[in-house]
Amino acid sequence: MPRVKGGVNAKKKHKKVLKLAKGFYGMKSKIFRCANPAVMRSLRSAYIGRKLRKRDFRKLWIARINAATRINGLSYSKFMYGLKLADININRKMLSEMAIHDAEGFAQLVEVAKSKLS
Repeated sequence: MPRVKGGVNAKKKHKKVLKLAKGFYGMKSKIFRCANPAVMRSLRSAYIGRKLRKRDFRKLWIARINAATRINGLSYSKFMYGLKLADININRKMLSEMAIHDAEGFAQLVEVAKSKLS
């Protein structure tokens, strides 16, 4: 049985990695042995970054809601608890958008939460 050489497949793999390494600095974008670990690291960082972005946005939304509720005389935790008691299910993203763009509507929500707390 003749020996099968893996040149074609190796070339494909190398091309795929070098295509991902386009834009990297120096040899990291030209030479496979340097590009491969850099590409693996960048893909790992991209994966982690996609998870971190979700956390960062949630923190931002909570900070915005907290600032708006304090303007209306309530803390964030009491506001969220008041909404829960009032059976109002609005996610934090929409609440932060309301706090920025619809201050009157947000103030009404704060009033509803205050009434349910007392």
